Amino acid sequence: MKNSIFHFLLLFVVLVVLQITIFNNVGIGGYANPSVYLLFILLLPIDIKGWVLLLCAFVLGIVIDMFSNTPGLHTASTLLMAFVRPWAITLISGRSDFDPGSIPLFSFRGQRWMFTYIFLLILVHHVALFFLEVFHFQAFFLTLSKALISTLATALLIIIGMYLVDKPAKTRR
Repeated sequence: MKNSIFHFLLLFVVLVVLQITIFNNVGIGGYANPSVYLLFILLLPIDIKGWVLLLCAFVLGIVIDMFSNTPGLHTASTLLMAFVRPWAITLISGRSDFDPGSIPLFSFRGQRWMFTYIFLLILVHHVALFFLEVFHFQAFFLTLSKALISTLATALLIIIGMYLVDKPAKTRR
């Protein structure tokens, strides 16, 4: 248990440092802003208690906000992503009973499950983030396109990172 807590703390620090030093300074065509720090929330155990998940999301969001000079935007978006996560897992899986301590990796449920899981949760985060950032619906389609492009860029980077960590299992039903 202590070993996994250490691993998650290390993952938190590494992802925050990468986000602050590299990915906050990357803007792909003015549209895509990769948010690799979301990998932390995505990799938390499936059976994590709701309040711990929300606390982790809050701390992660507030740290990113402090270094990005975006008061509350990342915190609110990351909290929404964490709030939706259990529902999304149940929706994608069709069940809610998993082995205790299961970590969502490719070897957990297969590639298709992981792609859906990653894309859905990042999309929720990015739509909330970009619409909170502009705080109006006058440029609805422009904001939505930024959210979609950023979602694709973030998902691609996170999937590449996960392939480096976990070998994909054969697709399961």
